[in-house]
Amino acid sequence: MWLMLSIFILLILNVGKGNKMKYNKPTILLKYIAYLLKASNGKGHGIHSPFVFSFIKNVLNAKTQGAWVDKIEKYRTDLSYNKQAIKILDLGAGATKQGYKVKQIAEVAKGALKSKKYSALLNRMLAYFKPIAVLEMGTSLGITTCYLAQALPDTKIVTMEGAPAIAELALATFENVGYKNIQVVVGNFDQNLPLYLKDIDHVGFVFIDGNHSYEPTMTYFNSLLSKSNEDAIFIFDDIHWSKEMENAWEEIKADERVSLTIDLFYIGIVFLKKENKEKENFIIRF
Repeated sequence: MWLMLSIFILLILNVGKGNKMKYNKPTILLKYIAYLLKASNGKGHGIHSPFVFSFIKNVLNAKTQGAWVDKIEKYRTDLSYNKQAIKILDLGAGATKQGYKVKQIAEVAKGALKSKKYSALLNRMLAYFKPIAVLEMGTSLGITTCYLAQALPDTKIVTMEGAPAIAELALATFENVGYKNIQVVVGNFDQNLPLYLKDIDHVGFVFIDGNHSYEPTMTYFNSLLSKSNEDAIFIFDDIHWSKEMENAWEEIKADERVSLTIDLFYIGIVFLKKENKEKENFIIRF
């Protein structure tokens, strides 16, 4: 009953909204409630897929801790209090016609950085699956990039950032926190992603946290698939950010090349594993 009520309220709230508009906070809250009501309990109960059960047990419910975590999180805190204003070239959804926004570093840190919980999950995923190549599309201030770099210290982490001013701050993050296995590629994803794909044999692990719109998301997805085998893993950020992102997520789930997806509300995980004879889409509480 509560699920149906939530959906009904959501429909009312979203009447007349443009597809490109980010959902407002009440809508996100109601969507999150609906997610909780639909999701598996996160302990693996009732999950019949051995692969997903192992993922829940060994990755989703594992702990990430240590002095390195404290060091990264201390720097995140420092950024969240930094009142310095910067001029940002914005190539993503919601950009102004001029493409620039002026923001404080603190505002960027609080609004754009992935939380410790999800950054740590990405770290555990890398440590568990050990992909051959790692790409992050959307560096921001580099906090999540540090979590990726720590998981595979002998692997080059390639991270793309469209805004030069943000990329400079990310480089400062890597220097201050102490990670050297990171390559920052600055510029538009539309130009840099094809160049990246030419330089690798196969896609490994990709965290897509850039343009939160339907068309760019689907373009990235299809471009990455062109160089992917069954070991590739894609993580899409903010899959319930807007109607456009939800449409993109539904299309990705339905793609015949995708064998398994996991919806954690704030991120969506995509696998191409051939061992899955039938497509499976999971919603798991996290």
